[in-house]
Amino acid sequence: AGILTDLKLDDETIVTGILHDTIEDTVATPEEVEKLFGANVARLVDGVTKLSKIEAQSENERAAENLRKFLLALSDDIRVLLVKLADRLHNMRTLHHIGSEDKRRRIARETMDIYAPLAERIGMYEIMNEMQTLAFRELEPDAYASITRRLQQLHAEGGDIVSRIGLGLRLHLADNGLEAEVTGREKHPYSIWKKMAERHISFEQLSDVMAFRVIVNGAEDCYRALGHIHRRWPMVPGRFKDFISTPKRNGYRSVHTSVIHDTKMRIEVQIRTREMHAQAERGLASHWAYKEGKPVADIKVPWIDDLVEILDHADSPEELLEHTRMAMYQDRIFAFTPKGELIQLPKGATPIDLAYAVHTRLGDQTVGAKVNSRVVPLRTLLENGDQVEILTSEAQHPQPSWLRFVATGKARSAVRRFVRHKERDETVELGRKIYDEIGARLPVTLPKEALPRALKKLKLEDEEALMVAIARKRIGDEALMEALMPGSTGGDVTPRPVAQRQAISIKGLTAGVAFHLASCCHPIPGDRIVGLRREDEEIEVHAIGCEQLASGIDADWLDLAWGDGSDGATARLCIILRDVAGALGVMAGVLGGKGANIINLQQVHRDGSFHTFHVDVEVHDLAHLHAIIAALRDADQVSSAERI
Repeated sequence: AGILTDLKLDDETIVTGILHDTIEDTVATPEEVEKLFGANVARLVDGVTKLSKIEAQSENERAAENLRKFLLALSDDIRVLLVKLADRLHNMRTLHHIGSEDKRRRIARETMDIYAPLAERIGMYEIMNEMQTLAFRELEPDAYASITRRLQQLHAEGGDIVSRIGLGLRLHLADNGLEAEVTGREKHPYSIWKKMAERHISFEQLSDVMAFRVIVNGAEDCYRALGHIHRRWPMVPGRFKDFISTPKRNGYRSVHTSVIHDTKMRIEVQIRTREMHAQAERGLASHWAYKEGKPVADIKVPWIDDLVEILDHADSPEELLEHTRMAMYQDRIFAFTPKGELIQLPKGATPIDLAYAVHTRLGDQTVGAKVNSRVVPLRTLLENGDQVEILTSEAQHPQPSWLRFVATGKARSAVRRFVRHKERDETVELGRKIYDEIGARLPVTLPKEALPRALKKLKLEDEEALMVAIARKRIGDEALMEALMPGSTGGDVTPRPVAQRQAISIKGLTAGVAFHLASCCHPIPGDRIVGLRREDEEIEVHAIGCEQLASGIDADWLDLAWGDGSDGATARLCIILRDVAGALGVMAGVLGGKGANIINLQQVHRDGSFHTFHVDVEVHDLAHLHAIIAALRDADQVSSAERI
């Protein structure tokens, strides 16, 4: 509550800060809180009350579920976030009282990954910096101690150098007719450590460890001050940033530059008005007032809406946490639509990311892009100031390959959602095909109640779930038959005529001698065939190249040929599919398009890039099989197709 008071927030928010643990830690009820303090306070308390423990299989699941509830609550009222940030900052200030090192590190990591970026995203840099410093001290104690010690040494060697440089800045501006307030400081230990890690340099090689703020009266004075500073001290190329003309997404406004001071040190200078400074320190809290009869509590923060949209589609706790962290970190660029709309995106964003930032449907239908009137690949990295035109087609849909280069959580979530749905649709289609083919081989007509009865027995929600289970081989043929027709006989099924198909006939056999087609080589009409007589006197028909023939003696072979009109046999194929969305559906489509019925399908191997299937298909003859294999090999999703 003290932190919220320092932020000068409204009474309801401060009362919420006092009461936020009441429901969990005392006998008080939500109804009592509402009766004593009003509906708004009760709602806010409910939003920030510590979440009850959730039984989860992993730490990520627990963290993701807490984050899910938290984001949904703050999407209704941003004050939930303000109270939660104050609560987390208080927890970090008292972290040393926790005895368990593992628990301290878990809290510090969660603060660094979630709460500090959240504070940054609503412009509360003062709270963000303190959170990062405290978390850094816990997570990297040796690095924290080393950087702190070196900052102290720097201060001791240079005396009060920060004050001297600050005074020089203020006097220079005053000599040029500008009244300004100048303050300076060494940068925070975590910020210094992060730059050292990113640039792979030592503390001594880091040139800009000091930052100065110049506070002036108006926005025009910001640019006047900038000009006077650049005329007095050399500017460091590439370090100028104008966040006044193009504010950050959290509303932050300021002009940044770096110059080389007389001391030969690089110093960073941030120039802003008093109003901008208040917002930079207190962020969203600096707007806490009623304006035009509408409370700022009703303010909607766009990036929170984006995260809530991702909540609805994340497929796993890891995916939710990944998208949240991606959406919250701060390195951003600015691009424009052809109509001049400014779109803020993370550094590394592509035209696909911009399309999804405008609208999900636009992203889904993207087929190309023009950047600054030039057609570019969709994987092109956007830069500040780029004008981007998205080219679309209603026939287009998200491509799995986009996942290799999109940078935003919203784009990644949309593509993954489409891929998941497409894969499920293809799985359902394959399962239904197998189901229909099994049913077509039965000499009975199933009653209407057979399917609901099977779903109940197999404990499946609906018909679609059954088809998925069949396609993924979670249910075998026998189990399915038993579920559909308990006991395999009974009065609830009626015989149906079996479709008559031309019988296989073999030339070279004595009339009346029993034979069967060998399951090892699956001979089909058109193959050269021979027969082997088994101990039971039945003739086993093999293709001439079958390896099993080696177990016999040539003299035992019967020279056979297919009889006239022989049509239809089972061939076995080994089909290797690439690991891309839709491959299974393409395979089934090719087989169906060529008139080949799938009798059985089994996945026999899988690695990171390929899936190997053994597929038994019903074909007319050898020519039909060759046509099927050729069609499979023509498909981009099929790596190879061979008869086995």
